[in-house]
Amino acid sequence: MGSKKNGMFIVFEGGDGAGKSTQSARLAAWLSAEGYKVRTTFEPGDTELGATVREIVLHTEMKLCPRAEALLYAVDKAQHMAEVIKPCLEEGMIVISDRYVDSTIAYQGAGRALSDEEVGRIAWWSVSNVVPDLTVLMDVPVVQGLSRKDWLDRIESQGMEFHERVRDYFLDLASTGPGRYLVVNGRDPKDEVTSQVREAVTELIAGGNNTLTRDPS
Repeated sequence: MGSKKNGMFIVFEGGDGAGKSTQSARLAAWLSAEGYKVRTTFEPGDTELGATVREIVLHTEMKLCPRAEALLYAVDKAQHMAEVIKPCLEEGMIVISDRYVDSTIAYQGAGRALSDEEVGRIAWWSVSNVVPDLTVLMDVPVVQGLSRKDWLDRIESQGMEFHERVRDYFLDLASTGPGRYLVVNGRDPKDEVTSQVREAVTELIAGGNNTLTRDPS
């Protein structure tokens, strides 16, 4: 076993409409009820700077080249790590993020057909190479995921081939790092998915490699 570290970092990844937000909220509510201090967050946009980046990458009418888009996501990540994730982990909190580095590599690398290695280097550098303790990959067919959306933002509107490349890359990433990935079928009933996630997190906490703060009861 490695040395103890403060906090725990859990990330939800997957395509659009996969159910990440629902399951991350359920996990946070359960952990809070168990007495743990939890910070939920998301990318892009959960900082003042990130909110500006989010508006550009998701809602702008400007034509962004793929490299500029990837760099904007890296800006969001760097600020997010410095302002939200790192301080919360140092306080011993459980941080639950809706999207992280894998999304950047999948969307701006595989989706935009840029070099996934180059995009990955930039993305991991921007977050000081902080790797999640657990990444939950919510997998659903592209058509089903997009059909759950009431409206589509700039990235969601990129077309089926784009999103198929993104989905394939997410699954490839999970297959190469099974130790920190939990792949769940986003088509399963919500309660069943919730149970799978809770089981994985329970095992992670029981592993005892993190020093977690709890609210006094």
